[in-house]
Amino acid sequence: MNITLAQLNYHIGDFEKNYTKIADAVQEAKQQGSDLVIFGELATTGYPPRDFLEFEDFIQRSNDTLERIKALSDGIGIVIGAPTINPKVEGKDLFNSAYFFYNKETLRVHHKTLLPTYDIFDEYRYFEPNYNFELVAFKGKKIALTVCEDIWNIGNENPLYPICPMDEMMPLGPDFIINVSASPFSVMHAESRKAIVKENLNRYKIPMFYVNHVGAQTEIIFDGGSIVGGPFGNIYKELPFFEESITTVNLESVLNNNQEDAQVDDNIKEMHDAIVLGIKDYFGKLGFTKAVLGLSGGIDSAVTAALAARALGGENVRGILMPSQYSSDHSVNDARQLAENLNMPYDIIPIEPMYKAFETALSPAFEGTEFNVTEENIQARIRGVLNMAISNKFGNILLNTSNKSEMAVGYGTLYGDLCGGLSVIADVYKTDVYLLAEYINKDGEVIPKNTITKPPSAELRPNQKDSDSLPDYAVLDEILYLYIEEKQGPKAIIARGHDPALVKRILRLVNINEFKRYQTAPALRVSSKSFGMGRRLPIVAKYLS
Repeated sequence: MNITLAQLNYHIGDFEKNYTKIADAVQEAKQQGSDLVIFGELATTGYPPRDFLEFEDFIQRSNDTLERIKALSDGIGIVIGAPTINPKVEGKDLFNSAYFFYNKETLRVHHKTLLPTYDIFDEYRYFEPNYNFELVAFKGKKIALTVCEDIWNIGNENPLYPICPMDEMMPLGPDFIINVSASPFSVMHAESRKAIVKENLNRYKIPMFYVNHVGAQTEIIFDGGSIVGGPFGNIYKELPFFEESITTVNLESVLNNNQEDAQVDDNIKEMHDAIVLGIKDYFGKLGFTKAVLGLSGGIDSAVTAALAARALGGENVRGILMPSQYSSDHSVNDARQLAENLNMPYDIIPIEPMYKAFETALSPAFEGTEFNVTEENIQARIRGVLNMAISNKFGNILLNTSNKSEMAVGYGTLYGDLCGGLSVIADVYKTDVYLLAEYINKDGEVIPKNTITKPPSAELRPNQKDSDSLPDYAVLDEILYLYIEEKQGPKAIIARGHDPALVKRILRLVNINEFKRYQTAPALRVSSKSFGMGRRLPIVAKYLS
C-alpha cells in the first residue's frame, strides 16, 4: 500500500481555495501511485476557525466541500479533518472529526476524543468529545484514526485527560495509526512532537502516519514537519518545515525498514523561518503586499525590516527614519545603510520641529514641571502618527518592532512605538533578537555591525541607554522566561539565585503593563507562551503588585 501525506497551507474560511489545494493534492497522489492520501485536522475550514464554527452557514459550506472531496475518492482513499454536526441535543453542537472516503463512499467518521483547552487551544468551547472507538477496514488493513491531541496521552500519563484513545483501540488489532493534526509551531515543539510520536511507536509497535498543517493563521504559525513513524520506534520520514509537501511512502517499506530520517532542529533558524512565513501569510491572506515600519538604527527595527524583506521583498517594505534632536548620527547612518542593504525605499522625516510645536503648545499646562517620560512619549507618539499616516495614505500595513522583553515590562509607548497591524518580534526576547541578527548576517552583512554591537537605546533623551532603567537583558530575559513561560512565582525565581528586589520589580512591571498588551497588534507566536490569546491575565489583578 502506498500512502501519501499531504502537508498543506490552508486559509481559514476560504473553502474554494482549500478545496482546490486538496483536489490538486489528490490528483498528485494518484499520479504518485498512491492508495491513500491523508490531510490535516479541520482541513476543510482551516485551523483554528474559532467562533466561525458557531455559524450554520460556515458548517454548511464545510459539509458542501466534504461532498466535493468525497467525489474525488474514486480509486483512492482520502482521510481528511472537518467539523461534524452532533445529532444529539445534549452536548456541544459539533465534533472535530476525521473522515475516511473511498470510491465516493464514507467508510468511517471518527471524532476527536481529547479536546485541548490550554494555551491557544479552546476546543471544548465548540466540540463534543468522542467515546466510541472502532477501526476502519481498507484494502486488507485495519486502521486506527486519531485526531491531533488523541496521541498525546500515552498510557493515561497526561493528567489533563481520563482516557487514552489508542489504548482503547489496540485490542481491536490495528495495523497502523493515522493522525490528522494541526500542531502549531513554537521553539522546541518539533522535538516534543517527534518524542511523542516515538513514544506511541514504542508502546504500540505499529506505524504512524502523522499529517500536520503548514502556514500561518494570524498569529499562529504551523511548521509542517509531518511524520511517518516505523514500528521500530524510528522516524522513517519527516517532511520539511515551513513548506507544503505531498510525499508518498510505501507501507511495506515502513514496516521493514529501520531508517531514521528526522530533521536536525535548529531553534534560531526555525524561529527565523517561522516569522518570515508568518509575515508572508499575514499579508497574503489579507490581500496586502506592502509594509511600512519605523527605522531607528536599532537592532529591533533592523531585524524586523530584514525579516519583512525576506517575506515580502525589500522593494515592498518602506522604512521611515524619524530622527529627533536626541538621535545620534550613527543611528541615522545605520538605518540608511540597512535600507540600502535590503533594497528598501525609505524616507527621512525629522521630528524635532513637530516636537517643538507640542512643547510650545503644552508649555502653559506643563509650567513648573521637569522633563520626564511624558516628553519622551510625545516623541514616540509623533513617530506613531507619522508611521500611521504613511500606512493610511498608501495602504501599507505598519509593522510593530517591539521585542518580547520590552512588551513584558511595558518599555514602549501606547499609540507610539506600539502602533502597528502586526507585531513581528513581540514573542522574541531581546537576547534572541541578537541571535536572529547573527543568523540573518550568516552569509554576509545585512544588518550593519554597529547596529548589533552598540548599546541599545530608545534615544528619547540625551545619552539614554536601555540599561538606565532595565537590568542587563540576559538577566531580565531569564527572569521573564521563568515567570511567563515556566509560570514561576517570585519565591521560585528568587530561589534560582536572582536578586529579590529585582525580581519583585520586574514581575510588578509585567503585571501593571497588562493593559498595554491588550491594545497591541497580534504577535507572531514562536514560544510556548506568547502574549495574546494563549496568555489570559486580568488587567486589574492584585497578584504581585
